[in-house]
Amino acid sequence: MARPDRLSEQQRLIWKTYRDLYRCLSERLQAQLTSDSGLSASEYAVLVELSHVPGSALRARELCTALGWDRSRLSHLVARMEHRGWVVREECAEDARGLVVALTRAGRRAVEDAAPEHSEAIRRWFFDPLSERETVMLSDLLTRLLENLEREDGSRDRVQRAQNQV
Repeated sequence: MARPDRLSEQQRLIWKTYRDLYRCLSERLQAQLTSDSGLSASEYAVLVELSHVPGSALRARELCTALGWDRSRLSHLVARMEHRGWVVREECAEDARGLVVALTRAGRRAVEDAAPEHSEAIRRWFFDPLSERETVMLSDLLTRLLENLEREDGSRDRVQRAQNQV
């Protein structure tokens, strides 16, 4: 089987720019969150996710899926967040083995207090340098890239299900 070609120089530079942007933006947003609210990016991600779902609660596995995390990472973080009073862990009514993570009033207050400054930082460092046309174009491009990955994942899932049936 032939080996795939390497990236062109232009592709390599674009990819490097993306990696550098992601790293730099992540570091700045983390520093902003910690400075303004005392929250880590991971804590904020959990609080935001829970604050946007009906009932402000999700099964742990659904929260892991939404955040792209493994159960161990979520478990350790939720334990710390529970100690701070931002979330509670509850047994799942439908499945005794399942666990539900629910937002508390203090957790809602924490995310609502952090959101305005965090939104402003995202706007300043990510959206403000772009025109309206560029923002629409970026949205279209990111959506296309994500759909490509999801299509590939769906193909893998179908192949795996078919192999499991054999």
